[in-house]
Amino acid sequence: MGVNFWSRSGGPRMWVEYDADLVGSELDQMRDHGMTVTRSFLFWPDAMPGEHQLDEDVIARYEDFLDAHARRGMSTIPTFIVGHMSGQNWDPSWRAGRDLLTDVRFVAAQSWFARRLAERFGAHPAVAAWLVSNEMPIYLDPVTRGVGSVEAADVAAWAELIVSALRAGGATQPVSLGDGAWGVEITGVDNGFRVRDLAETIDFVGPHVYRMEKDQVSQLLGAAYVCELLDFTGKPIVLEEFGATSSYASDENIAHYYRQSLHHTLLAGASGWLAWNNTDYDHLGDRDPYRHHPQEMHFGIVDTHGEPKPAAREMLRFASFLREADVELAGRPATDVAIVVPEILDRPTPFVHPRDLTAAVEATRHSYIAAREAGLDPVLVREGDGIPAGARLYLVPSTKQLTAPSWRRLRELAEAGAVVYASHFTGDHLTHRASWWPWVEETFGVRHHSRYGLVESLPPGPLAATFVDGLGDLVAGDELSFATGGNDEARNRLPLTSTSARVLAVDGEGAPLLTANPLGRGAAILCAAPVEFMAAQRREVNPEDTWRLYRALAVLADALPPVTSGDPRVLTGELHHPDGHALTWFINVSADEVTVRPTVRDGVLRTATPLHRGPGARASGSEHTLTLAPFEVTVLRRDAATGH
Repeated sequence: MGVNFWSRSGGPRMWVEYDADLVGSELDQMRDHGMTVTRSFLFWPDAMPGEHQLDEDVIARYEDFLDAHARRGMSTIPTFIVGHMSGQNWDPSWRAGRDLLTDVRFVAAQSWFARRLAERFGAHPAVAAWLVSNEMPIYLDPVTRGVGSVEAADVAAWAELIVSALRAGGATQPVSLGDGAWGVEITGVDNGFRVRDLAETIDFVGPHVYRMEKDQVSQLLGAAYVCELLDFTGKPIVLEEFGATSSYASDENIAHYYRQSLHHTLLAGASGWLAWNNTDYDHLGDRDPYRHHPQEMHFGIVDTHGEPKPAAREMLRFASFLREADVELAGRPATDVAIVVPEILDRPTPFVHPRDLTAAVEATRHSYIAAREAGLDPVLVREGDGIPAGARLYLVPSTKQLTAPSWRRLRELAEAGAVVYASHFTGDHLTHRASWWPWVEETFGVRHHSRYGLVESLPPGPLAATFVDGLGDLVAGDELSFATGGNDEARNRLPLTSTSARVLAVDGEGAPLLTANPLGRGAAILCAAPVEFMAAQRREVNPEDTWRLYRALAVLADALPPVTSGDPRVLTGELHHPDGHALTWFINVSADEVTVRPTVRDGVLRTATPLHRGPGARASGSEHTLTLAPFEVTVLRRDAATGH
């Protein structure tokens, strides 16, 4: 638990305007609020005034900074190539326009810098880890973040050289890049910093999450979704930067955002958190970068007078909970639900439209949100790594293209007993706007009637689904309503007739919308419209009825987790302790006070010990109803073996 740290004494120029007493008091304040780690920055133009030259005064002040941490039992993560910071790129005077990644002399100078500092401080007790850079994609190109102009092989070679220099200098602590983890696998946009390629060089992954979403639920789950997408690396995930400026949101709502982000990312596998950042800088408004990016002055969890903001109290509250609940000993339980992430996000695929990549990220995000609203605990599996056995329910949301072997694999999984659900998508542009699915009839038991070059558009308004047969806990006569966003190319359905499938639901025009085809011991469920992608294009859409569809699929597959809230506004999740008890989360992602009656597979959750309870949370009644204030979080301790 910690913060990205610049002292109020000078912001990025703190090493030439160093105030040791102020730094000490700032560190004391962080420690008093549960934060024992800082991420610190060797501002490159000041620390390295010449190509093979260190500013010894700056380095001496940095050593004093390290000593101040050690005296307090704190640690820090030094960051080397700090050429980008808070809305401005800052070159050392000797760069002379040279390329950051491919000019051999310039890369050698960066490596020299890292090695010399590792030689100086590699054995210092305050150094917890190392970061090579700060958001190098933006330093390479502040407008495009390197998109289309950076070769992945150059990035990988650059990273390997500098990390090797660190190791040669005696650094034994974990190392990562500080690049933000904005690779194509996470964003759908290739900036050259491919997480898969870099994972062999680094020891942990450090996402920087500042996305602005279309609705409240998407915003609160945004960082967790990124953590889930990064799980394929097998590396620890540290939420290296997250936060919000008081210029963008009220301090009360920023506290809600902190609380939700911390708990959701813990459940999504994160094991470290570094808020951006420690303090405000109102008195630096006349100097860059704050002069031209004044919102950057107010990201602090402490204001410019040193007073803690509500976000600082959330950090303390979370740190206290982690300690009291022994979360370090707990692990994520196995899940029965898998969302398939298309291979096009992992491996360069020839002649794939760039929009198909970002569309896949958007559809997968909404699928993840809908699954969480349904009370499920999905894992994101990367198609390129092979779709593993073991889940009872596989979700393939709004997918235009999987590989042919993956379609065979999904059918095999269904035949072995799983429920496989896929929703059809032709893309939202005119390039190969069509079905890319092979073996539709063999897998889904339907015959499609698409016309070349054309799609069958959906009628205006929401997409109604009337059930004519049962699915899970949905019965004939039930109705769902799906949001229809996106452009005219995306809002369409696959025209079909059944050959061996049961028609489960029809749309408002009587056309089949959901079908179920028995395969071996399992089933393949087809949705004829891209309900996840369309919903992802709408503002203020969550919760919408995709969660009800997913819950019904989970009931059919016997894939519900042990505890659910029954209300899409209250998300649940668990971590399990080796001694047999579980930590069970209830997270209100709405601005409403919500009362729920949590249930377990074998009945009602009657007894549980509150470990972490928001000020508005209360339990009542013999069947343990829970009331949560807006955006509040409650964690209960329960016996995982009995469900009580």
